[in-house]
Amino acid sequence: MRNFDRLPFIFAGILFLLAWLLGFPLRAQSAPLGDLQCTVIADAASGKTLYQDGVCDQRFSPASTFKVPLSLIGYDSGILSDEHTPAWDYKPEFKAVKRDQKTVDPVIWERDSIVWFSREITSRLGPEKLAGYVSKFGYGNADVSGNPGKNDGLTQSWINSSLKITPVEQVDFLRKLLARKLPVSARAYDMTSAIIPTFQAGGWTVQGKTGSTRLRNDADKVQDKRSLGWFVGWANKDGRQIVFARLVVDTDRTDMPKGLKTRAAFLKDLPLLIK
Repeated sequence: MRNFDRLPFIFAGILFLLAWLLGFPLRAQSAPLGDLQCTVIADAASGKTLYQDGVCDQRFSPASTFKVPLSLIGYDSGILSDEHTPAWDYKPEFKAVKRDQKTVDPVIWERDSIVWFSREITSRLGPEKLAGYVSKFGYGNADVSGNPGKNDGLTQSWINSSLKITPVEQVDFLRKLLARKLPVSARAYDMTSAIIPTFQAGGWTVQGKTGSTRLRNDADKVQDKRSLGWFVGWANKDGRQIVFARLVVDTDRTDMPKGLKTRAAFLKDLPLLIK
């Protein structure tokens, strides 16, 4: 009887060995996901890299930095009109956090990073037009399909889902924006520049957008404990113009959203990095 008692353990060992030989993922062997940081700054006109530090070629969700290309799309398509038009009222079905339960116009949308306003733009745009714009922009992997089987590309693709972009690709996109080499109208460029938030940093006039999200990996059923913070944009000083992207991915938890913390650190660092 003892030999029969051992059979389940023998079968389990055989199955484990087969899984290892065939390359199936084994949870016990999953390596922990590490922290990652990147700062890349380039001359807007020439594209010359002025400063780069960290891992800058790995793609992550753009989160709310997607509001920069989405602004171009909104104005080019006629969904957005000017700084304060349209002004859409909040609806309970948006299920937004309390601070976002208010009437929102394009300036407030970018300043306060209102997710439901973005979703109203994309819903009016439709999946084919959204995919067409993002593809023509060459924005990251250009995948706005959303989560597999959920049909949520219009509402979720840029928030920890299918759409991903590297810091280097963020900078390349911003250079195209400033050079007006994207397939949108002149007014789309003008209005986007008008609504992107502006900051000051040691003589630099900085315009940029933050992004924050917690990461996860639903495909592998592995919970990613990290969160990310972006700050991307452009800056001018004494006739010089630069484009930049900073990304921080780690497990640190703070009261301040990671994008805002990343922005604060970059604005402090910029005068020291580029003189």
